[in-house]
Amino acid sequence: MEFAKEVWAVVEEDQHLLSERNFLPKGKEHQKPANMSSKRAKGKTTKKRPQRATSNVFAMFDQSQIQEFKEAFNMIDQNRDGFVDKEDLHDMLASLGKNPTDDYLEAMMNEAPGPINFTMFLTMFGEKLNGTDPEDVIRNAFACFDEEGTGFIQEDYLRELLTTMGDRFTDEEVDELFREAPIDKKSNFNYVEFTRILKHGAKDKDD
Repeated sequence: MEFAKEVWAVVEEDQHLLSERNFLPKGKEHQKPANMSSKRAKGKTTKKRPQRATSNVFAMFDQSQIQEFKEAFNMIDQNRDGFVDKEDLHDMLASLGKNPTDDYLEAMMNEAPGPINFTMFLTMFGEKLNGTDPEDVIRNAFACFDEEGTGFIQEDYLRELLTTMGDRFTDEEVDELFREAPIDKKSNFNYVEFTRILKHGAKDKDD
């Protein structure tokens, strides 16, 4: 499902990668990602009553998770009209370095059963997240930027992603991240090992 695959890259990055901000500089043991940004979710998220078929989607998440999804939705909804449309998808994919054709965008939009408002957005991606191992979710978020499936992302490319997308890390924060990250001599960031560290803690240096 191309729509889910492409948009999920942004959802996961916003919900998990960027919420690592409290963890990354200090190297502390990672807590469950869904609760990382609860400080930003204190206010209530106001939603119109969704249609009957999708109304139970809000029961799948706590308030902080819904807030994270809302932030991701707002980031994709470039024109701020409350719906993700073809133009929004084009701008989102362009921000990921892609140049989608009109037919490709049309096919993505046709995968949604109706207009993609926030309720539909939650419905399409809610089941994918709910009950998923946080380690798998974070690893899959990185994998969206690893087209060859090697388990590595080039250091410079990852820096560009972190400093230009979503909440945007500063160069200093990225430097702090890379200081503790598994990066080989060819400047390849090992995101598989990194997500393991987030979940289980770092191995000994000589390991």
